[in-house]
Order: sequence, then structure tokens, then C-alpha cells
Amino acid sequence: MLLEACIDALAIDPAGHYVDATFGRGGHSRALLARLGPEGRLLALDRDPDAIAAAASIDDPRFCAMHAAFADIGQAVARMGWSHIDGALFDLGVSSPQIDNTERGFSFRGNAPLDMRMDTSTGITAAAWIATADEHELKEVIARYGEERFAGAIAKQVVAARRERPIESTGQLAAIVGAAVRTREPGQDPATRTFQAVRIHVNQELAQLSRALQSTLGLLAPGARLVVIAFHSLEDRIVKQFMRDAAQPAAGLPRMPLRAAELPQPVMEIIGRPQRALPSETRSNPRSRSAILRVARKLPSREA
Repeated sequence: MLLEACIDALAIDPAGHYVDATFGRGGHSRALLARLGPEGRLLALDRDPDAIAAAASIDDPRFCAMHAAFADIGQAVARMGWSHIDGALFDLGVSSPQIDNTERGFSFRGNAPLDMRMDTSTGITAAAWIATADEHELKEVIARYGEERFAGAIAKQVVAARRERPIESTGQLAAIVGAAVRTREPGQDPATRTFQAVRIHVNQELAQLSRALQSTLGLLAPGARLVVIAFHSLEDRIVKQFMRDAAQPAAGLPRMPLRAAELPQPVMEIIGRPQRALPSETRSNPRSRSAILRVARKLPSREA
């Protein structure tokens, strides 16, 4: 299972300090705590107030949960008084409880307020954004974040529909998209890509991810692991490129001869090949079909 693979990939030091950057409902945190010794510590982050409420069920002096976006991992670790961390785990995207709770507005199945915010205490809702975005912005977001080839038709239909009445529910948006999408892959709802795109935009997920990865790199101790599970190509592309860049020596100045000892060194090394969920896991959890697990290790600096 990917859960066990994630925990194994962290190569846990029982006395280490770790961050579960996406607590969700705590599956990874509980598994990680089971491998920590009495001196180990775990900080869990989540921008969803419901997730932080769920974290209260973990009564363990080694554990602390904070209501924070993973892009703010640096501030969170500083609040703990830690100088570094020995590993970080990111399980990206929307969580199963968020999808299953139709009132959150992430799912096109059913009819609920069109919210989609991961942090319901701040930011604008999907309905508010759809009400004000012009046709060009709608098209760009749906095309970029949903990789939707019918983005233009969908944007046009949304603008026409909101002239008649505000688009305030998931059912309304799903019906509008369904009328604009002429064909779709077998088994995929016409609204899938548009809902993904709007959610990513409202929550600024890709920008948050890029910030989080860069901040985490600065926090990792030499030898510490970064473990990331991505669920769609846009996320995975960012993670893959970040790890690949960190594993490459920085480019030297052109036409300047350098000795081997003076060459810039890579910051990380990629550990193993990307992993996917086993068929047995995808049967019990169909949402894991698209999951990709990537692992990298922080390298010691030459000065160390």
C-alpha cells in the first residue's frame, strides 16, 4: 500500500522531527507516530478546519497539529522551535472526506453550495469567483488547470447561464458544463476537469505547492527525506521538476574553467523510481489509481 510505502520512504529516525504537511484525517500521522520513539516529534499541518478538529483525537505528547497551509511550513516549524526537520510528507490534492462531504462543494455528485475552499475560514468561494471572472479568465483557468479541451465552450456557457441567474450550486455548474462538453472519456463525468480546475484556482494549489517544496528544502537536515504523493499530472509535474532540478548541479559560469572541487553540487538525490498504488489498493480505493509517489533525499553540503 502507498501508505506503508510513504512511511518506509521517510527512513524514520525514532528520535527525529517530522512534518505531515497534509494531515487530512490522520492516516499518515498515526502510521508515522507508530514508528517514532519517545523522543521523536511530529508536526501535522492542514488548512482545513475540519481536519484540525479531527486531529484533536490524537492524544500523544509527541504530536502537534496546526491550522496552516503547507506553503507556510517554514513559519510552522519555527513556531515549534525546531532548527531543522528529519523528513516531510505531502499527500496532495483534495482529501476523501472533503469530496464525500457534499456540503463542501468539491463534488459534482449531488447539489450543494459551490464553495470548494480548503480553508473555509478565508478566501473567496468558487461561486464568488465564477460570478466575477470574465470569459477569457474562465477559459484560461479551465484549460490550464483542468486540461480541458472544451474550455472555450464551457466558459461561454457559464457566462450565458449567469446572465439568467447566479451560479451558486454544484448541481448548476455540473449541468452547465455537461451541456457544453460534447464528448468525454468512458466513465468520466463531463464536469470532472472543470471542477478540478476551479478548485485548484480557488485554493491556489499549484502556487502553494511550489512555495512549500522550496521552503521544505531549506528545512531538511542532511540525509532527510522529502516524500510526495501527487494525484494529477499538474501536481506531479511540479514535484518531478523540483526534485530533478534539486538533483542537478547548478550551472557553472560560461567559459570559466573550474576545478572539480569548485563545481556546484546537487542539493538532493532522487531515491528510487516513482511508485503507484498496487492493484489490490486501487480496488479498495479507486481514487488511488492516479497516485504517484516520489522520494528525494537532502544531500550534505560540501562544507559539512
